Amino acid sequence: MICVRVALDEQQVTEHGGSLGKERTLPALHPERKEERYFMPYKPPPDNVSAAHEEEFLEHAKFIIEDLEWLLALPHDKFWCQVAFDKSLQKCLDSYLHHSPRGFDPNSRASSSAVVDTQGCLHRAIFMTFLRMATHKESKENFLTPAVFGEIIYKNFLFDIPKILDLCVLYGKGNTQLLQKMIKNIFTQQPCYYGDLDEMAPSLLQIFDAILDKCGLQCEGATAMEPLKLTGNRHPTIMTMSQQDLKDLVLYLCDSTTTIHAFLDIFPAACSTFHSHGLLSRLASFYETAVPEFEKAVMKRNFDDKSLQTDLWKRVSHSGRRMVLIAHLLLQHTCLQPILEGGENIQTFAEELLQHFTSFLPEKRFLSDYNDQFPIADDISLLQQAFPLIDEIRTSYLLQGVQSACDSMSQRRPQRKIQPNTPTAAQGAVSEDGACGRMEPAPVVREAGEGGECPWGAVATLDIPHKGRNGAACSLSAGELESLLSGIRDLLPDLGEGFLLACLKEYNYNTELVINNILEGNLSPGLDKLNRAMPSPVKEELPAVLRDRSNVFDDDEFDVFHRDQVDISRIWKGRRKGLSTRDMLNNKQHIEEQRSRYKAYETVVDEVIIEPGHSLAHYGTDIYDDDYDDTYDINQVGATDRDIDSLLKIRPFTVPQVLRTRGKAVMDNEEDEEDEAEENNAMTGDQFIKDPALLRKIAEAKRAASQQTKRGYKPVSVSNGAGKPKGQGQTQETLLDQRKKETSKSRGANHNRRTIADRKKKQGMIPS
Repeated sequence: MICVRVALDEQQVTEHGGSLGKERTLPALHPERKEERYFMPYKPPPDNVSAAHEEEFLEHAKFIIEDLEWLLALPHDKFWCQVAFDKSLQKCLDSYLHHSPRGFDPNSRASSSAVVDTQGCLHRAIFMTFLRMATHKESKENFLTPAVFGEIIYKNFLFDIPKILDLCVLYGKGNTQLLQKMIKNIFTQQPCYYGDLDEMAPSLLQIFDAILDKCGLQCEGATAMEPLKLTGNRHPTIMTMSQQDLKDLVLYLCDSTTTIHAFLDIFPAACSTFHSHGLLSRLASFYETAVPEFEKAVMKRNFDDKSLQTDLWKRVSHSGRRMVLIAHLLLQHTCLQPILEGGENIQTFAEELLQHFTSFLPEKRFLSDYNDQFPIADDISLLQQAFPLIDEIRTSYLLQGVQSACDSMSQRRPQRKIQPNTPTAAQGAVSEDGACGRMEPAPVVREAGEGGECPWGAVATLDIPHKGRNGAACSLSAGELESLLSGIRDLLPDLGEGFLLACLKEYNYNTELVINNILEGNLSPGLDKLNRAMPSPVKEELPAVLRDRSNVFDDDEFDVFHRDQVDISRIWKGRRKGLSTRDMLNNKQHIEEQRSRYKAYETVVDEVIIEPGHSLAHYGTDIYDDDYDDTYDINQVGATDRDIDSLLKIRPFTVPQVLRTRGKAVMDNEEDEEDEAEENNAMTGDQFIKDPALLRKIAEAKRAASQQTKRGYKPVSVSNGAGKPKGQGQTQETLLDQRKKETSKSRGANHNRRTIADRKKKQGMIPS
């Protein structure tokens, strides 16, 4: 028997209903099949930590968690009836996306452990609900037709662009792969979302204009929100606005840049849409205008609360880094990626990439910061490999402009006087690797109390130091190591600093890997046996002489005064162990490397015949393609020298004796010895003045040898036409030469008289 599987939107169900209790047949997706249940909207955790407010939040969140767990336990048809027709459920989900605290919110971590655990459970339940809503096929029996699925989620506003943006910023840090599949499936099954994204992109770009308007700034290329008023100069500037307004503005900038970057990072297909609306140029000009002003305002204004000043500085730095990352994503997915993949329009993409880099040249601050994180020279080198016909003059001009911008900014960049203290929970510290725990599909997801999803959603990020080149030894300074530790302690405050230092050392100072392994219980056996509350070892304070000294080698890889570990394998005394003197002398690797280099000079090409239809580039770029210098057509260089023949002689290539093989070297040495012996035999050593006749004979021999090597040279034959005196008989060679001379007289005077005479004799005109 063949089992025919039917999609949910085509199924019919029979139920008992109505006033008379009769059976009736309804579509599987019908509003009357929805359960009457009210989903409460979400309220964020209270700012002030009091027992009453905390108890209210816990009770409210518990009701939402129970309702969502009931929803996730429903069968496939009941779940979709509830999702499609229950308005309270959509309000509940929307309220969480709008009001859930982000990681960069100031008071997002100032809560008790009970609030954190409850928030974590709710955070997980919301994500699992959206994940099931974005799946049109749960099994072979439970599925929706893709076209119907796209229509349901679009017409009922189950997903829209703002919701997708919030999902990316809330869950993108620990659930990148799941979100990528989720959003890709949504856009694939319902292409109308691409149109919504295209309509929404201009409004996202207006965020930068609004911020500039609030600060009293204006950048080139920005569109005005409204006509400029005559009293526009009375608008408060970034230096005169209140501290609360400055704080709100910085948080708004931080939230906007983080959200856009999270969305483009998870869904790269949207880069082309934002790129078509000019986000790249708008971003560069905004960065050049606004970021230095924000930094100057945070540094120079007087703050009553120094922790607020530190927090604002972190968020300005974070926002600047996000903008640079957004620009890199746009260039990567709209220009570089198509070039690497190859295709017909490589030249178009290469030209567009160079135009973007050239447009960055006036924005020196943005160009310098972008080049620090993503060196433009590497992109140019990659572009030259993929497209060899690129204009080298243009690329060299571009690289010189980048270097000039970096040099000028290194001189003008203000000194960052703010030294942030160790981030605490009250300051809302942020960290690059302070990511949430990885969330897996439903069968593997752990509860918040077991080390699962981070309860505060996405976390704002700061720059972290990269690992040095010192192998297993730690190449991080004390400040950099403290920054990594603070990022982990924000998520796992109950762990000791000594235990975290051991974990960082074990996992190569990768904080994300450390957090994931701790939360999932996958630590190595050596770390699993350590006491998790182990404090950091007490360090002895350096003497005043070492503490106050200043040296150019401070904080390098061999600075034993500031580093606990040094790579000993790179230090040795005397001869390096493991390599004997005999092995070192017998190692001829350097000779083999030079042999291949000199072998290339053995092939000398005098002329290259260019076939029709081929350009010079077909035969390589080393072919000289310029007019010959007329100077050397008239002036014979070296013509008046003493030995002109030696200058005209083409010296054959000589292989260095070190690179010669044994047989060839012996043969060459024997030839040289024979030549020297002949010259020594011809000239005795006791002659003060050499015989001129002998010198002329040697020069004539050299000249004859050089003439024979010339192309097309024909040696002069010696004539034997004179012969011996008459009556002594002549040799055969003399007779042949005389006959040849008699026959060739036609070339001279008398006009071929001998040839004409022979012809008349043959015809019988002259008697013999």
